[in-house]
Amino acid sequence: MGFTHIPVLLHETITALRIRPEGFYADLTVGGAGHAGEIAKRLRDGGRCFCFDRDADAVKAARERLAPYQDHIRVFHANYEDAVRILKQEGVGGVDGILLDLGVSSHQIDTAERGFSYMQDAPLDMRMDRSESLTAAQIVNTYDAQALARIFSDYGEERFAKRIAERIVAERERGPIGTTFALNDIIYASVPQKARVKGSHPSKRVYQALRIACNRELAILEDSLDGIIGFLNPGGRLCVITFHSLEDRIVKAKMKQAEHPCTCPPSFPVCVCGRQPAGRVAGKPLRPGKEETENNPRASSAKLRVFEKQ
Repeated sequence: MGFTHIPVLLHETITALRIRPEGFYADLTVGGAGHAGEIAKRLRDGGRCFCFDRDADAVKAARERLAPYQDHIRVFHANYEDAVRILKQEGVGGVDGILLDLGVSSHQIDTAERGFSYMQDAPLDMRMDRSESLTAAQIVNTYDAQALARIFSDYGEERFAKRIAERIVAERERGPIGTTFALNDIIYASVPQKARVKGSHPSKRVYQALRIACNRELAILEDSLDGIIGFLNPGGRLCVITFHSLEDRIVKAKMKQAEHPCTCPPSFPVCVCGRQPAGRVAGKPLRPGKEETENNPRASSAKLRVFEKQ
């Protein structure tokens, strides 16, 4: 199956990056290279776009699709948490724009054997980087009920986290839970009938939680954003596309902290902590329009936040 991914908020993101032909840019989650391709089209002279992805399938597809722009593109198979370190090793001291699209690609969701979708029967995998060892199956089959409930509650905001976790632990006594449909059956049996009738698929929140835990998504985001902002050149912009409230809260808080880093009590007449703003939040978050969400329903929860380095 070819690597497919429809770039979300494409026009808004390219506009927000304010691309200069000779500028340096980084797409830290290149995916299907939709955004990176549009960046590359605008580069001339010494302009460069450095692309990263932890998914080997994405890296392969990006290298193929960006081949016409090979004079302006470098693609790295690496998690974005390592991007700044790698670029510094490559002699890059800063960039003029950075994109971070935190969505799961359509390829990952639609490729059954990746185990991201509760709609297809497949092994419980969910690794974005399949060279890593931890899978969703290992979490489901080895974590105790308390740890599972915490994951489902914290990362999925699942109301019935405790009930689902306890049933998983009970069911796995009969044998390992190895497939998505086997997990679906357990979740379905754990959720009250009224809750099953109303709202989204009963498995949706649990799958989100397992994916986040398996790939350390929130921890990596929390730990990486300060360094990413610090790697921007003056006037450079960071564009982050989020798809759920957990990651959006982190992005919003980090950008706000970078804009207002002072830790002095409000009662102090002047700042004595010495912390200076890194820049400013550039406008309100942007959402997809009606036409985009109709053409791509997976874009409906997307939100674009922009930070400008001073």
